[in-house]
Amino acid sequence: MKYLPIDSQLFIKNRNKFVEKMEPNSMAIFNSNDIYPISADSTLPFAQQRDIFYLSGVDQEESVLVIFPDCPKKENREVLFLRETNDHIAVWEGEKLDKEKALTTSGISKVYWLQDLEKVLFELMTQAETVYVNTNEHYRASVETETRDARFIKWLKGKYPAHTYKRCQPIMQRLRSVKEPLEIEMIQKACDITEKGFRRVLDFMKPGVMEYEIEAEYIHEFIRNRSAGFAYSPIIGSGYNACVLHYVENNQECKEGDMVLMDVGAEYANYASDMTRCIPVSGKFTERQKEVYNAVLRVKNDAAKLLVPGTIWADYHVEVGKLMTKELLNLGLISQDDVDNEDPDWPAYKKYFMHGTSHHMGLDTHDYGILTEPMEPGMVFTVEPGIYIPDENLGIRLEDDYVIQESGEPLNLMANIPIEIEDIEKLMNG
Repeated sequence: MKYLPIDSQLFIKNRNKFVEKMEPNSMAIFNSNDIYPISADSTLPFAQQRDIFYLSGVDQEESVLVIFPDCPKKENREVLFLRETNDHIAVWEGEKLDKEKALTTSGISKVYWLQDLEKVLFELMTQAETVYVNTNEHYRASVETETRDARFIKWLKGKYPAHTYKRCQPIMQRLRSVKEPLEIEMIQKACDITEKGFRRVLDFMKPGVMEYEIEAEYIHEFIRNRSAGFAYSPIIGSGYNACVLHYVENNQECKEGDMVLMDVGAEYANYASDMTRCIPVSGKFTERQKEVYNAVLRVKNDAAKLLVPGTIWADYHVEVGKLMTKELLNLGLISQDDVDNEDPDWPAYKKYFMHGTSHHMGLDTHDYGILTEPMEPGMVFTVEPGIYIPDENLGIRLEDDYVIQESGEPLNLMANIPIEIEDIEKLMNG
């Protein structure tokens, strides 16, 4: 890992919060992700399953976390199972966690090697009545590949069918949605790295640059600042491409007179940032581009003020829709007649702003959180309104990341990233 060590107190506190939600005499089990094959002997880069990372800080494959707070043997109340390392593995694959490093990383003193899993688990299962298993229940999830957790659950239920099984997710959804101060520090670090990339691109941009060259400028700056790379597939769309919401080809030329939409974010220590900025290829906004840009910026700024404790996500989007409707009317893109006769299920503003405004963010770019429950202090949300006008080859989206506060307006973690037209033009032409 490129990131600096994280204080194990974060993971100890996260486990304690999870334990508070467990039923008596119950045990929870979390698995690392697999390393996924491509073909031949090629594999995708390893990316840790976020729940086991959240609870342990362990960031390597073939690891298992067991939490059993009522275990008769005190030493088995928190247990890690790790792949046994040796000098041969260190030479061929690099350093892995040994038992001492696992304690430093996670705060867990009892570590078994993975080959002892079935033997130790048999003892633990005879003592536990309920087992919490980990599944992916994110509202956007569409999982076709069988995960390591899914295989493990199938095996566990086959071997121990008489136990009561419960889901970790209802607990994890709530815990992960409210960030600890140290988590917010790491998200801030990811945002700061993203800022460095954006400022680099402002110096680099000129007519004739390819979208993928902009992507390269970002990844250069991200990696040199201890990020593993992009938190999600970067969207760098110039001209008409900015109107394609999930455009990821990034293979077209940036032409004079066009705008470039850049939806990019660095990760740091598995924590995401999520930024969108739009800049003119030539370094100067046209009057029309300014008009649409400032309309989106006003919606973003006003929408952010609605992120306060007690707000319901669905109600919030209704209010943002009203803000956007006003701006589209002023731009002449929709008429009052369009609004008066709109379909309540697809309001008039949706013609030019068809996606949601905010989502939870944290260890995942679209992080866990229960959208039907009120917003709380410590939650991190994006705010990302947009106006897309394909007929004009113009798409504008602006996005920052905000932390909900106990009172007052949310904290903008991207406040230092230039967004005002005057600042962008000055930096591009300085």
